[in-house]
Amino acid sequence: MTTILMGTVLAFSLPLLAHHGNASYDVTQKPTIKGVVTEFIWANPHCYLRFDATDESGNVAHWLVEASNPPDQTREGWTKNTFKPGDQVEITMGSIARNGQPIGRFGNRIVINGKVLKAPQTAP
Repeated sequence: MTTILMGTVLAFSLPLLAHHGNASYDVTQKPTIKGVVTEFIWANPHCYLRFDATDESGNVAHWLVEASNPPDQTREGWTKNTFKPGDQVEITMGSIARNGQPIGRFGNRIVINGKVLKAPQTAP
């Protein structure tokens, strides 16, 4: 009976790990990007920051950066009001999309309006 229960739990829990794959991210590139916050999404299963970054040519990239969930972020001192539209941010990415899209995960350094925040929890 215990073996059947363990097998059932394992069968249903393995797909939960699949959504945290890193195949679409390049973890060797960790650029630092400066921009202006457009939206902070405080939601499960992950928090997201949207910001606009302008390159040297004047082209604007609309970035989406992923963090962990609200309970994890709260332990790091973050709240749903940590980022507000118009805030100036400088983010060192933990990884970025392999396909060149402006998508990434938070790295170990983030500065908001000149203030360094505690390193965020990131999605695995």
